[in-house]
Amino acid sequence: MDPVEHLVTLDVREELRSGGEPLPRILNTVAALSPGQGLRLLATFEPKPLYAVLGQRGFSHQSQPLGEGDWEVIFSPPAVPKETPDTSNPIQPESTSLPSFDSWPKAAVFLDNRNLLPPDPLMRILEALQQMQKGNVLETLLDRDPVLLYRELESRGDVWHIDKEDPEGVRLWIKVGSTHE
Repeated sequence: MDPVEHLVTLDVREELRSGGEPLPRILNTVAALSPGQGLRLLATFEPKPLYAVLGQRGFSHQSQPLGEGDWEVIFSPPAVPKETPDTSNPIQPESTSLPSFDSWPKAAVFLDNRNLLPPDPLMRILEALQQMQKGNVLETLLDRDPVLLYRELESRGDVWHIDKEDPEGVRLWIKVGSTHE
């Protein structure tokens, strides 16, 4: 069988150009891949933070510029397919918030993610978390509740606490979990 037949193509360039946030569509597409299937992603920039996100799921990648800032990235599946999380129901923030938030350490990293176009806030958070050690806390200020981020945090073993009543915006604390060493 031709290797191209094993790829699902997802073109998110127009969505990115119009200020959209394609991360949930990318993660849902990856979750829907059949065993042995890969993803061909077309984007308006090289999605380096996505390499780490999908790398944790066993995917390798090859990227190449297409010109005019566009990129093609082929994400190849792991040799042994891993189970993917159930994506039928969105994760609610309250479902994984630790009851003992008051005992968390002070945030080691702070990100002001207000006034950024998608997918920049989510990508900045995921990139920062990748650099942090288990047990460290990231605090971020956002314009809105990042509901699309919660499934990824859960799959990484991270936990979070959110304050939607902060006068400066939505304040989110993320404690790096078990998948980070």
